[in-house]
Amino acid sequence: MMVVDDSVVIRGLISRWVASEPDMVVAASLRTGLEAVNQLDRIKPDVAVLDIEMPELDGISALPKLLAKKRDLIIIMASTLTRRNAEISFKALSLGAADYIPKPETTREPAAADIFHHDLIQKIRSLGAKLRRHSAPAHAPAPAPALDRSPALRQQPAPAAHPPLVRRAFGTQTPRVLLIGSSTGGPQALMSLVTEIGPVIDRFPVLITQHMPPTFTTILAEHLARSSRRQAQEAIDGEIVKAGRIYLAPGGRHMRVARHGADVAIVLDNGPPVNFCKPAVDPLFSSAIEVWQGATLAVLLTGMGSDGTRGGKEIVAAGGSVIAQDEASSVVWGMPGSAAHAGICAAILPLNQIAPKLIRLFAGDRS
Repeated sequence: MMVVDDSVVIRGLISRWVASEPDMVVAASLRTGLEAVNQLDRIKPDVAVLDIEMPELDGISALPKLLAKKRDLIIIMASTLTRRNAEISFKALSLGAADYIPKPETTREPAAADIFHHDLIQKIRSLGAKLRRHSAPAHAPAPAPALDRSPALRQQPAPAAHPPLVRRAFGTQTPRVLLIGSSTGGPQALMSLVTEIGPVIDRFPVLITQHMPPTFTTILAEHLARSSRRQAQEAIDGEIVKAGRIYLAPGGRHMRVARHGADVAIVLDNGPPVNFCKPAVDPLFSSAIEVWQGATLAVLLTGMGSDGTRGGKEIVAAGGSVIAQDEASSVVWGMPGSAAHAGICAAILPLNQIAPKLIRLFAGDRS
């Protein structure tokens, strides 16, 4: 792994964290994007953590140069939480970055540093694991017992084969709400999906929880509005949920729904993280059952971890349905994979097949 950041403090922190992991190696710690580009052929990393603001060559300028030299390089953009950096991070995703991570304003705040540490290691491990699976030969020999000190993530034993995935029947009720949960790779997947589901958005409310910090969710809502050509916004506590609109959980707050007389209202919760996330998917999924019961349809898109599985189980138990994105089209098959292996999904589909399926389901086709 390669760390590229002009802050010696951040470089030191990330290098120590990575070096302490049994399945990771720090190949290089560099100060500028220019150093990264010039030394990439020698270092040959699997993953690069790339700061946005650096002298000589900044992260957004270095990104395409690095990918031109090594197409399968996994690049995680790192930036502080400013509007400008959030916009640049979204641009980086469109240029080929695998993910982004917000840096804490100060490393002296233990809670912020702990979240940064946890999220960064999870992203490196999850994204690196997918690269290893894709690059491994079909009949790879067992790894030698000697320690592998290559700059790549150290080779791990192949996971045991999972039993065949079980699909269950769709619920008997025509859905009246669409809930979506996503994480790593989610912004790109969401923008692709909302572009294709206009007929659903026009007639039903769409509520989305994407694992994302404040400021970033503001930008994402604007991108969703442009992609869907529908009204999309960060949800506001107490507002009435209406068809024709996309509601996005704001960074740093859990989004739930609740009955408000004859209407349904947004409830924002400033409680502790759930599944290490805030916002988290499970609170949204669980609350929707009290409002829409078996007429709830949930979709789990690409993302790390298992957030959404517990709430998905509750949706299915109430008579609703869950769809998961398939592994091949996911950046990380954590959240949708967890739901799929739990046996709660009525369909496990490539991203480009989810929108047509949703349109049919909301039109009353339950096949």
